[in-house]
Amino acid sequence: MSPPPLALRPVLYQLEDEASHLDEMPLMMSEEGFENDESDYQTLPRARVNQRQRGLGWFLLGGWKILCTSCCEWLAHTCRRKKELKARTVWLGCPEKCEEKYPRNAIKNQKYNIFTFVPGVLYQQFKFFLNLYFLVVACSQFVPHVKIGYLYTYWAPLGFVLAVTMVREAVDEVRRYRRDKEMNSQLYSKLTVRGKVQVKSSDIQVGDLIIVEKVSLVLLMPVFFSSGACFIRTDQLDGETDWKLKVAVACTQRLPALGDLFSISAYVYAQKPLLDIHSFEGNFTREDTDPVIHESLSIENTLWASTVVASGTVIGVVIYTGKETRSVLNTSHAKNKVGLLDLELNRLTKALFLAQVVLSVVMVALQGFVGPWFRNLFRFTVLFSYIIPISLRVNLDMGKAAYGWMITKDENIPGTVVRTSTIPEELGRLVYLLTDKTGTLTQNEMIFKRLHLGTVSYGTDTMDEIQSHIVQSYAQVSSQSNGSSNSSTPSRKPQTAAPKVRKSVISRIHEAVKAIALCHNVTPVYESRTTVNGETEYTEADQDFSDDNRTYQASSPDEVALVRWTESVGLTLVNRDLTSMQLKTPAGQILTFHILQIFPFTSESKRMGIIVREEATGDITFYMKGADVAMTSIVQYNDWLEEECGNMAREGLRTLVVAKKSLSEEQYQDFENRYNQAKLSIHDRALKVAAVVESLEREMELLCLTGVEDQLQADVRPTLELLRNAGIKIWMLTGDKLETATCIAKSSHLVSRNQNIHIFRPVSNRGEAHLELNSFRRKHDCALVISGDSLEVCLRYYEHEFVELACQCPAVVCCRCSPTQKAQIVRLLQQHTANRTCAIGDGGNDVSMIQAADCGIGIEGKEGKQASLAADFSITQFKHIGRLLMVHGRNSYKRSAALGQFVMHRGLIISTMQAVFSSIFYFASVPLYQGFLMVGYATIYTMFPVFSLVLDQDVKPEMALLYPELYKDLTKVLALSFLFWFPTVHVSWGILMYGALLLFESEFVHVVAISFTALILTELLMVALTIRTWHWLMVVAEFFSLGCYVASLAFLNEYFDLAFITTPAFLWKVSVITVVSCLPLYIIKYLKRKFSPPSYSKLST
Repeated sequence: MSPPPLALRPVLYQLEDEASHLDEMPLMMSEEGFENDESDYQTLPRARVNQRQRGLGWFLLGGWKILCTSCCEWLAHTCRRKKELKARTVWLGCPEKCEEKYPRNAIKNQKYNIFTFVPGVLYQQFKFFLNLYFLVVACSQFVPHVKIGYLYTYWAPLGFVLAVTMVREAVDEVRRYRRDKEMNSQLYSKLTVRGKVQVKSSDIQVGDLIIVEKVSLVLLMPVFFSSGACFIRTDQLDGETDWKLKVAVACTQRLPALGDLFSISAYVYAQKPLLDIHSFEGNFTREDTDPVIHESLSIENTLWASTVVASGTVIGVVIYTGKETRSVLNTSHAKNKVGLLDLELNRLTKALFLAQVVLSVVMVALQGFVGPWFRNLFRFTVLFSYIIPISLRVNLDMGKAAYGWMITKDENIPGTVVRTSTIPEELGRLVYLLTDKTGTLTQNEMIFKRLHLGTVSYGTDTMDEIQSHIVQSYAQVSSQSNGSSNSSTPSRKPQTAAPKVRKSVISRIHEAVKAIALCHNVTPVYESRTTVNGETEYTEADQDFSDDNRTYQASSPDEVALVRWTESVGLTLVNRDLTSMQLKTPAGQILTFHILQIFPFTSESKRMGIIVREEATGDITFYMKGADVAMTSIVQYNDWLEEECGNMAREGLRTLVVAKKSLSEEQYQDFENRYNQAKLSIHDRALKVAAVVESLEREMELLCLTGVEDQLQADVRPTLELLRNAGIKIWMLTGDKLETATCIAKSSHLVSRNQNIHIFRPVSNRGEAHLELNSFRRKHDCALVISGDSLEVCLRYYEHEFVELACQCPAVVCCRCSPTQKAQIVRLLQQHTANRTCAIGDGGNDVSMIQAADCGIGIEGKEGKQASLAADFSITQFKHIGRLLMVHGRNSYKRSAALGQFVMHRGLIISTMQAVFSSIFYFASVPLYQGFLMVGYATIYTMFPVFSLVLDQDVKPEMALLYPELYKDLTKVLALSFLFWFPTVHVSWGILMYGALLLFESEFVHVVAISFTALILTELLMVALTIRTWHWLMVVAEFFSLGCYVASLAFLNEYFDLAFITTPAFLWKVSVITVVSCLPLYIIKYLKRKFSPPSYSKLST
């Protein structure tokens, strides 16, 4: 929806502002405007900001760039003419009947093709002022009147930089191409009239019938399969590893064979491709019957791309392919990331260029603007071009490569891969860390930890007692059944007939374990058998129910953990279908229970229930389990439930309250009649059904309280504490439920124990969002938990206010987030805070967030390698992020800042000396040092000592991890502050140059030799004075550079007089100039350490 024209709304805004009287929060509108059209306000905050910012100053300070970019984007969008997405009719197994041409089912992650590679790489390089400046200066040397030196002194470094960049980009492109080819070459079974054929993923078309067996899907399909239901995993799409139930189209289940799908005339009408992964609307129509069969399709009948069939085989018709699938629509395109340090240096080079132009104008003005002054101005500009040395890019790129190599070779973080080598410094500038939950903070492995019966509690070390009680209980049952006729299990009526009598511990454990084993949505699955024809059978009547090939499927990992626990203590779920389930006792007896009703778990009810009838006795029992907040008012009065729930929650356990209620046949029949009648209601069906169910949920018998732990990744708690102490704010973005997300936030110590949590209640319109934001603003120092739907409403009307409040929270948890919302939150933080963001995740649903962040980190986990391959850095465990940021990120930034400082310092000194030289000699635009002297100065004479700064470190890695507060200094942009005391050094160098010319006037021909030698020695000494931790390679670099210069003196007869440089006069004059020129630097460094010592110096011993 496009925003309303700003010109139509100013009067309305003014009137609403005057009516605004809320003092709790400076929101844009008061409650008096709620009854108006909500669309009027959806862009109000931005509208005001835009109205304030537009103007001549805005245009000159960067508005022109925004306007040009907008025009280019509009032109590109117009040229592409993006096809409008429409609803479609798809005939089963007949792709040729499709009315339109749909995109290929191919994955493409490449940035360039064979035609756009060279122009694209060149554009990415020269869109920065630094590189564009080098190109213009190099091209100017083709003009004879402004030529200063040799062409190779300008073009060789520029060509080297471009060659290295193109080779690096080419290697990355080849890797992307190979990954895409591997994905597009995956084979799938396609059902045709002639039978099964193998086709590549990229050759699948809309309308094809595809057979999928336990593999990742690359398409979306309504489902057709014989058993009528299956479970799928959607972890690559929404981050949830819960298995979801999918149901087949009813009329196709009655077909006797797969080939009969081609004998019917049927089609699917599907809605146009959308971003929403939680909904689908369509119709299935079969025309060869009388009457024509129409069946509605919903999300329950579909499998999205990138989902996994947990077991069995799915036969489906392809509806969407390629870039129209939900997973691709929710994935943002990869962008070329540029580090903050590069942007700072780019701005700095603009300032230096301005200083260069001003200096050239001053020189021409002092000449008196005589002769061809404009040509002289350009010559001076080129002459002072060393202020911005071209070796800056070479050194920084080589430094980035060195940092990447160090990260990869660090034995403390094995398996770490640097996939984007251009932004290692970003790891040292992060303020916000946005993390996924499932598979990132947690292992998504639920373990049963605690069973509490009110008077007795059992933990992991006392589970054997429960097992012995269960064995003893069912042994008693078995002995009773042997003494009774025509009964496989004894009647439990003697126990239930006298509820007032306190039951024994064995009886209570028996009831609790039985309830846990029955109240769930878990289905046991056994390895299917393959027939001679290669087709898979799914009849479970012949299954042997052996433990070795049984796995459990469920819509929640908590339920699987509970059922696995009941199996471990002796009561095993061995079979389940839509109408019954079977349990196996420790003695091997099979107990059969008929499922009468199931009430599934919802986020609103926070509980699930089931009514079962025991086959042997005919007893009807209503079992229910749920969150303590929902169950407290349902169960009978007790004095221990609330306290024990609090105790388990503080331990980070996910609690469930289990209760039961025995029903007579008359009670159940009455309930069933009312329930069926409510389900047939046309108006308020959901409310009527809920009311009927609630009539059963009264005075239920409390059986037990369970505690399940979601296993955290190794060392998650100390790692999060380390990051918080480093000043990094952590936001958890997950597609999981609110309760689960809140529990993990507590157990991982993302939210500290004594910290309050504000759960943002669901809002659906602007008025509710306004009131809830006001309520939230009154809270202080509390963590925020908000759902994706509420977040969307807040961002639609109060984007700026919400982000401002959320950024003040110590921690933020966003649950039920779609992949697109995750990326949107990252971009919001970037726009509103201008701070660097980092996103970390391990699933395909995290790719958009990782690509949108300034620095993306992927974890190779159970959810695949999609996030790892799309990230800038890949790690194997979450705990490795601590060392990656505190040690490598900090060192990379500080080293690159020092490296950039010295390379620029090197160019500034040359330019200062050139300016003094030209001013003395009648402002002639003649270079002081020519040819090989300039090339050698920028490379072999000084390059190795300066580059050795990539090995420098102010504190040891152990110290950086022990004191993460050192990381905070980097976010204050202090590392480049050394550049501001350069003018002092340059003034001293100018004075020394002028003094040397006057002092050695009689030996003027030797000024070049004296000054250049002193310059080389000074650079080497300055590097030595800056180094904080010496490495043996640094010593080698210093002496190697000095040796190279001394050796080259013998071959530079064109520039030096060999007879003079061997005299004592040369040596003492060079020594005097070198010592005097280094003295200001040493004094400044001493005073700074004395009166304003850096934080790391307090830790250095």
